[in-house]
Amino acid sequence: MARSASLEMSARANSALRTDDRDLDAAIAALRDRAREWARLAPRAKAELVRACIPRVLAAGDEWAATGARARGADPAEEWLAGVTPTVRQLRLFADTLDAIAAAGKPPLGRRARTLPNGRLAIDVFPASGIDRASFAGFTCHCVMDEGVDRDAARRRQAAFYDVSDPDGGVSLILGAGNVSSIPPMDVLSKLVADGFVCLLKMNPVNEWVGPILERAFDPLIRRGYLRIVYGGADVGQYLVYHEEIDDIHITGSDRTHDLIVWGPPGPERDRRQRENDPVLTIPITSELGNVSPVAIVPHAYSDEELWFQARNVVTMVTNNASFNCNAAKMLITSRQWPQRDRFLDMIERGLAAVPPRKAYYPGAFDRYARLTEGRDGVRRIGTAKDGTLPWAVIRDVPPGSDDDLFRVEPFCGILSETALDAGEPDQFLAEATAFMNERLWGTLNAMIVIHPSHERDPTIAASLDRAILDLRYGTVAINHWPALGYAFGTPPWGGHQSSTLADIQSGLGWVHNTYLLDGIDKSVVRGNLVVKPHPAWFYDNTRAGAIAPAVARMEASPSWWKLPGLMWRALV
Repeated sequence: MARSASLEMSARANSALRTDDRDLDAAIAALRDRAREWARLAPRAKAELVRACIPRVLAAGDEWAATGARARGADPAEEWLAGVTPTVRQLRLFADTLDAIAAAGKPPLGRRARTLPNGRLAIDVFPASGIDRASFAGFTCHCVMDEGVDRDAARRRQAAFYDVSDPDGGVSLILGAGNVSSIPPMDVLSKLVADGFVCLLKMNPVNEWVGPILERAFDPLIRRGYLRIVYGGADVGQYLVYHEEIDDIHITGSDRTHDLIVWGPPGPERDRRQRENDPVLTIPITSELGNVSPVAIVPHAYSDEELWFQARNVVTMVTNNASFNCNAAKMLITSRQWPQRDRFLDMIERGLAAVPPRKAYYPGAFDRYARLTEGRDGVRRIGTAKDGTLPWAVIRDVPPGSDDDLFRVEPFCGILSETALDAGEPDQFLAEATAFMNERLWGTLNAMIVIHPSHERDPTIAASLDRAILDLRYGTVAINHWPALGYAFGTPPWGGHQSSTLADIQSGLGWVHNTYLLDGIDKSVVRGNLVVKPHPAWFYDNTRAGAIAPAVARMEASPSWWKLPGLMWRALV
């Protein structure tokens, strides 16, 4: 795995809502008083509390979307789709999981468990219902389990917390992400349900605007003492991570912040601690820490429609949330022998030109952009920067054998790079691209492969694709679509590949979401058709997104076949 370069991936932001130190202690004490109660609360009662948050989230949806849009310089539809809707879906799915545990002791083992040709166990986790299948026609997701985890072992290890007769629980500190507003509440839900811990959520100053909304939406859990939300910058975070009443930590953010917490500040003492496996932090920590997210395009004679769809797919991955997503496309991997290479890149630039530069709201973005683009030949800047925005940047033909920072640093801004491998045949390209992604790129969170269906019907190429999927050291591998779908679906686990270590953390350790509460997971695999119709709601150029997005959230809150025709009508008309 590639080590990240020294370029700082995050910068500090100040909090306007800082919680007083005495109130921090009081919040932790209140949670400690309720930790055992939550751990031993009957699953059905937990389900009722979780489900009671759904109408409150929906009621706050317009405010959530409008406030987020102002803060990020976005369209409210984007905030509905990335913030409100995944939160609603996660609440519903976890409530259903708790009901299933109440009825049978464990949730079902996905929708289906099967053995892959390579002998690994695969568990289908999406679609999770008939309505999912109709709403996301052609999309699937399965989990590839670790070697040696068969059906019996998977069932035995599933929902392990609920096998403990008298759990004591604990207090978990959730260091919330600053970029996507659904991450903090979804991380909280994962900890509450999967591990049985009450939660102290510290909002990131960058998106603390959503904190008061979450306080109202999650009032059923807050009122009972199972959740507290606090505010502050790095000083508050430092106070909390070493607090004696905190039992574990989950962080979504920078690997730099993670290593500062675990190993202390850079220098000889940190080096010694890492060598001797002597961390400063003495409690468990899980994490999701970003990625230089690759998109590998298997060479083929694609049609104009296919090329343009996938170009728009990449543009969406770059421009969504102004590219401040850990799963934003950052590195295109093409074949130097692919005749359509330049045309595809031209299409991507044409798509980017149709999206006005976005507000660069995340701290440090201007510095990262400058340090990765200035003095570099061949940088194509697209759009005119003004009023706190940054133009999109495309950097073609980065030599794959070079020691370029673009392979090792997550830009966390609107920079898309491309590198070309020599392999021209699909099976050879898949093998070379897999090795390149594993060994040259920093991060283990997610990777995407674009491949034509005719290749998947070819036994030799299909076998090469299967090998690539198995060998890729990423927590989510997506075929033909943005791996962020694995985040939004809720049922798949989300996180970095578990080959990371505390000393070389890459994209992090541990899983969130994972509403089937699986254990022994190697990765999730999202699949979808090369071209999808109707127009995906999350695409940058979907002019109907404003009408579709709130309807999707309402559907997720209470799925019904009666709602589906109206949803499809909004998508088509």
